[in-house]
Amino acid sequence: MPSYLSPGVYVEEVPPLARPIAGVGTSTPGFIGVIPDTVQIPAPTISTDAATDIARGFKYVDVTLPAAASAHFITTWSQYTKLFGDFVGDSSAKATTAASPAVNAGQSNLAHAVYGFFDNGGTGCYVTRVATDADLPKALTAFAQIDDISMVAAPGLTGASDYTALEAHCAKLLDRVAILDCVQTDSGTAFASGDFTPLENTPSETPAGVRPPNSDFSAAYFPWIQVADPATALIGAKATPPSSGLIYVPPSGHIAGIYARVDANRGVFKAPANEPVLGATALQWMLSKADQDNLNPKGVNIIRALGGSLQVWGARTVGGDANGDYKYISTRRYFNYLRKSIEQGTQFVVFEPNNTSLWQRIIRSVSDFLLNEWHAGALFGDTPKQAFFVRCDENTNPPEVREAGEVVTEIGVAIVKPAEFVIFRIQQTTGG
Repeated sequence: MPSYLSPGVYVEEVPPLARPIAGVGTSTPGFIGVIPDTVQIPAPTISTDAATDIARGFKYVDVTLPAAASAHFITTWSQYTKLFGDFVGDSSAKATTAASPAVNAGQSNLAHAVYGFFDNGGTGCYVTRVATDADLPKALTAFAQIDDISMVAAPGLTGASDYTALEAHCAKLLDRVAILDCVQTDSGTAFASGDFTPLENTPSETPAGVRPPNSDFSAAYFPWIQVADPATALIGAKATPPSSGLIYVPPSGHIAGIYARVDANRGVFKAPANEPVLGATALQWMLSKADQDNLNPKGVNIIRALGGSLQVWGARTVGGDANGDYKYISTRRYFNYLRKSIEQGTQFVVFEPNNTSLWQRIIRSVSDFLLNEWHAGALFGDTPKQAFFVRCDENTNPPEVREAGEVVTEIGVAIVKPAEFVIFRIQQTTGG
């Protein structure tokens, strides 16, 4: 206590009774590519290149990638290309000596995913690579150590084991979701004939399908999207006829950018749907409303051509109706956000005296945070009392709980759900 020796007014700084809880970030994905240590990418030729390369209009150059399973935080496209390579190489680089150089599909998918992420509103992401998809768990182990990651994607990986690994990673950590690419095409001719029923079932169901397993920690998107590819354009520039430079790529990178864009513009509670896919020029498969009627209840989110643009027209977790309260990806992501924000914002409670004063501080901190969420439109109710409650008292903390060194707080929130089905009932009346 300070001592006061003369009359006057004294102002002291005292710590607040309740500490504010800040919302955690929700817009940082982790991307995983399956790429060998060295790949080849096409590059324009110069006068000193081999005559055969000059004649065909391009050469292949080597790109050496960072060590496998090492995560790199990327905030700009140029930063990405320095580490993982561009679509097209440097014309001043020497031509590769590889016997059969070709564009690596994993490097192309990863590059388009990161580019699509930034193009659709993303601002920062983690990127890593592994040599084979069997090494996917190594990359996920590296991502598990990064708290900032709130979503994970492995662009183009559509195997059953890939889906299982990504979904299990998110379900274990409880602070992120997986953005999954559905298969590009089926093993037969169903998709080509307009039959998309293989997407209704998982491989273990009867009849066997190609949909990812049910998980309320993941969302799956279909179909693959068409984008402009500088590498394809360069390789086919002298072909007859010249290449259009358009290819189909997995949508997960673009979708992650849409997640980030919606989070920034509206909030993580807003469903990342009814949003345009920027940078996409067409869809590999055109699905009708009847097709979506069968796939939406199963949790396959469809990208459709509507109103002159390509729109994300689904917002469900994989499994859809089977996931109960978490059938919407926005509900899962918002609950992840609440859990992690409260967890990190109440660390000051640990080792404090477990008494009624502490209980009131907990109630005040959590209630203030949830009140802000209600004002932002994330919680349902005309009043805060209808939107949430926070209980921390002698009922939640009886003597045996306190003796165990625990303090228990019960929190209830009414999370807003998407208006997925908008229904207008119109009737004819007699004028007068």
